[in-house]
Amino acid sequence: MPHDHAPADHPHEHDHASAHRHAPHTVHAAPHVHGHGAGHHEHGHDHHGHGPHLHGAGASERKLFWALLLTGGFMFAEVVGGLIAGSLALLADAAHMLTDAAALAMAFVAVRAARRPATPTMSYGHHRWQVLAAFVNGLGLLALAVWILVEASTRLWAPVAVQGRVVVVIAVLGLLVNLASFAILSGGEQNLNVRGALAHVMGDLLGSVAALVAGALIWGFGWMIADPLLSALVALLMLRTGWSIARQAAHVLLEGTPDGLDERSIASAIEADVEAVASVHHVHAWSLTDDRPVVTLHATLRENVGRDAALSAIQRVLQARFGITHSTIQIEEQACAGVGCVP
Repeated sequence: MPHDHAPADHPHEHDHASAHRHAPHTVHAAPHVHGHGAGHHEHGHDHHGHGPHLHGAGASERKLFWALLLTGGFMFAEVVGGLIAGSLALLADAAHMLTDAAALAMAFVAVRAARRPATPTMSYGHHRWQVLAAFVNGLGLLALAVWILVEASTRLWAPVAVQGRVVVVIAVLGLLVNLASFAILSGGEQNLNVRGALAHVMGDLLGSVAALVAGALIWGFGWMIADPLLSALVALLMLRTGWSIARQAAHVLLEGTPDGLDERSIASAIEADVEAVASVHHVHAWSLTDDRPVVTLHATLRENVGRDAALSAIQRVLQARFGITHSTIQIEEQACAGVGCVP
């Protein structure tokens, strides 16, 4: 982690206070905030459960399971229909549903993994599995979109006969399945992992619409070119969505600063709202997942102020202004200089 004072995050353990109490430079703050004097390293942590996060994880798990069941079950019918009809739009949608099923399965496994307790070798728990799953899902969308574009360009030069009536029937069924999956995933919690899975379903929903329109045009007017053209249009939309999901997940994996958080805004807010604080420096912000920001910082206090009260006030500012409930705060009586300073 970018700061050697970052606390271990144990979301599934029961609350217990650290047994260590250091002399005058070590102060333990309220939940999730660990204060200690300049030059001292942290030897103990307060561990706190997160009921709301567990509840959200269970809801995500159920949504992903039902969406996986629907998508995986219909995929086989679409593959058979695409082969019979000779439709790229149907085959592309079937391939998309295959990646959907894989993406949903991966997202489902990631949610289950995130519920595992932290360990000595995984001190922050397993939350990042969800971000990793979203990243892979984004890359999968990009790869699938490129394949569809290549195949569509080939069919533009060498059109293939397509049975429009078969395409329409299967596309309608696929559209209903995708609408059901979309309805399941779009309700409730929307973390990056669920949004990555939802992006796959949305792409497949567009694929079903494209296949339906293409089948109707072929069935009614014999326009074989509609099949590759509409497939290419859906692929372009998939490229945009896949890039967005992969970029957001990569930002989290690379310890990027969460949106809306930066060193200046955090420091300025604390200095303005907490009278006991003279200055704030060495601010580092990142996130375990897209909705779990983490911050470490050094706070220099004015003379003759209470440390515990200052820590509590800083915590309240971080939570109220930035939604941060996981933070490590190092208290200093004067500006950090020389040995023991951490950039």
